[in-house]
Amino acid sequence: MSVLTRNEAQTRAQFLDVQRYTIDLDLTTGEDTFDSRTVIQFTAHAAGNTFVELKPATLRSISLDGHPLDPADLTENRFPLTALTAGPHELRIDAAMRYSRTGEGMHRFTDPADDETYVYTQLFMEDVQRVFAAFDQPDLKSVFALTVTAPEGWTVLGNGIATPHSDGRWTIADTPLLSTYLVAVAAGPWHSVTTEHAGLPFGLHCRRSLAPHLDADADEILDITRACFDRYHEKFDEPYPFDSYDQAFVPEFNAGAMENPGLVTFRDEFVYRSAVTDTERQTRAMVIAHEMAHMWFGDLVTLAWWDDIWLNESFAEYMGYQTLTEATRFTDTWIDFGVARKGWGYDADQRPSTHPVAPDPAAVPDTASAMLNFDGISYAKGASALRQLVTWLGEKDFLTGINTHFARHRFANATLADFIDNLASATDRDVHAWAEQWLRTTGVDTLTPQVSESDGAWSVTIDRSGSRPHRIAVGAYDLALDTQPGPDRLTLRDRFELDVPHGNTVKIHPGRRPVLIVPNDNDLTYAKVRLDPESWNTALHTLSGIPDALTRAVIWNTARDMVRDGELPPTTYLQAARTHLPHETDLALVQGVLAFADTQITRRYTTPEHRPAALATLTDLCRDLIRRTEDGTNPGLRLTAVRHLIDAAPHPDALHDWLTDGSVPGGPELDPELRWRILTRLSVLGAADEPAIAAELARDPSATGQEGAARCRAALPTPEAKATAWHALFNDDTLSNYLFTATARGFWQPEQADLLHTYVPRYYPEAAALAARRGPAIAEAAGHNAFPQYAIDTDNLHHGEQALDDPTLIPALHRKLTDQIDDLRRALAVRNAH
Repeated sequence: MSVLTRNEAQTRAQFLDVQRYTIDLDLTTGEDTFDSRTVIQFTAHAAGNTFVELKPATLRSISLDGHPLDPADLTENRFPLTALTAGPHELRIDAAMRYSRTGEGMHRFTDPADDETYVYTQLFMEDVQRVFAAFDQPDLKSVFALTVTAPEGWTVLGNGIATPHSDGRWTIADTPLLSTYLVAVAAGPWHSVTTEHAGLPFGLHCRRSLAPHLDADADEILDITRACFDRYHEKFDEPYPFDSYDQAFVPEFNAGAMENPGLVTFRDEFVYRSAVTDTERQTRAMVIAHEMAHMWFGDLVTLAWWDDIWLNESFAEYMGYQTLTEATRFTDTWIDFGVARKGWGYDADQRPSTHPVAPDPAAVPDTASAMLNFDGISYAKGASALRQLVTWLGEKDFLTGINTHFARHRFANATLADFIDNLASATDRDVHAWAEQWLRTTGVDTLTPQVSESDGAWSVTIDRSGSRPHRIAVGAYDLALDTQPGPDRLTLRDRFELDVPHGNTVKIHPGRRPVLIVPNDNDLTYAKVRLDPESWNTALHTLSGIPDALTRAVIWNTARDMVRDGELPPTTYLQAARTHLPHETDLALVQGVLAFADTQITRRYTTPEHRPAALATLTDLCRDLIRRTEDGTNPGLRLTAVRHLIDAAPHPDALHDWLTDGSVPGGPELDPELRWRILTRLSVLGAADEPAIAAELARDPSATGQEGAARCRAALPTPEAKATAWHALFNDDTLSNYLFTATARGFWQPEQADLLHTYVPRYYPEAAALAARRGPAIAEAAGHNAFPQYAIDTDNLHHGEQALDDPTLIPALHRKLTDQIDDLRRALAVRNAH
């Protein structure tokens, strides 16, 4: 398939304007394809040639200005339009398009719980071509008028209000000017919860089998939606620009959500079938806030080319966390961002694949390369940079610049230069210089305090490894006079701001030096932090006694970075977790630290001979947390501890008892998520079999149950089970995106190294062939979930480095392998350092 280059897009944008798409989709033609008829009205500014994109199963007919064209002229995904005259034109296309099972284009899903079928679009980047013909680039905005024919009993959702007619046809209100990738349709026998707010219809939608779970949370979801909607109207001068606001929770969705104007689609795991923690509810609320921010930044004002994707994602990420903090009960969202989300950015920024937040346009020459930038840099690092910008600029000036940006570019496109110019118009500060230093550079700065003490006074300066300016807070802490059990507690003596690099004046503070000095207190900048020796010793002994959870997040991130950089033994991190998490009061911190301890420390950074001891420390910690929650006052903490105890359990006996009893002693009762989690661990340990898996699937025949069964079957430690799973992953090509991921997550297990070692060299050529056959979505899943990440050895590294030299690797897989192999290299270095 031909990818669109930036040069081609610029040429086409100068050559034509698109006024209107009239699209007729028929979803009643069978299980494999649907009919797509499109009329495009456009104007050529001069005589010349161009092309339109589509990826049909069958192109039945195409005509230009009433003259038929030859469908055989379609080459890959491009149909040439030659000898165009200057002036208006009308292009008509009639095609059959193929449904997807990979979450791209028009995805079709049949719910195993009740055999109901649902379809929805995901048209990002270049997948609109899978649904209708288009001049597919973000700066050719147009009006879209859609008609959809659906089976009886279905509801159709779209970017605007949808109206049903007696013949099964639905008309969707014409859109304002939109980019092609933002058009959306979702159809099926949805269960819906509707209301009205600010004079607009609001709706929540999910498949019918999830109806009781959506109903249980509908008030919470709508309360979050209304609060964010109102808060954005306090921040932004431009009112919400569309005629309705629907949120559809759809099956087998690849991303967390998609900001389609008026119809946001979410992965339907956000409709909780089983118990979740309050931090997980906060994550759902943040995604709601994030996607709503896109209605202005991304939908109303859209990037001109994909090098500015960070403008969409960084802004929505920052506004999502900040608005949730200001407008809802979730007032500590930046703690979760610091301990969970920010590490995603730090990790991405230290790999060979790092790129600036705002890459040079030449670095994003086509759509294939643009897809690679949806990572922790465009989201977490970009949001951190904006948070630092607000700290330096002030929120008032920041919002003034943002509102100028909206006013100047509403229903149009804008670039980084436009954004920076609009911010600069609101302040005397040199925003252009800030942008060059923060948005055009790569890598992570490191801030290290140098503390001096003499004559009853002390001072601190901050050494910077890196090139960016930082405005930070420095926290100074003393031991508190405290008789509570547990680690010593600290009290804040002072918190003051510093600019890094410093001027020539160093402030002298009276008195003895504090026992703990924390650079980047409050986590307002994006940088790795190191502590001076006395402060680090204090932190190891008093971490849970630091009064501010955001400060604790900064120090836990410091420990995490030190482990990854080979400066702190993984066992020391585990012991710190064992010491302090039983006294930790912030659930997001507990979840973040346990996640790193489980997925990285015990599974990757610890050698096989030391892994049993690491698992013992982790399980002892989980038992401590379970004992702490016996009074029932912290169910989220108890659930977190139970999950990790299951995943790390070295023996099956207790797990068998829990599964038989249907409950953990003292609670919680086992819901479907916990039952499948236990059965997965039993499968890994060789204490479950196919009859047990089949019985559990009969008990839970839902889509989630199907995924749980696939994961368990792939985890069974037998040659036959592994061969079957491998064939399904790499040879069969019938697994949906979610079943592929579930099977891949079950396949590789650190306990099964001897059984799996022959599959490691097979992975690379077979993943390459799979990616070439099934495309970017499955390529990404293969690189992320099917990679042999527990084979931490030089043989795997050698095979991986050789694979990267293959010039036929599609970009999506090449990027994933680049990152995985660098992480493998880092894991080997951590093991060798200790």
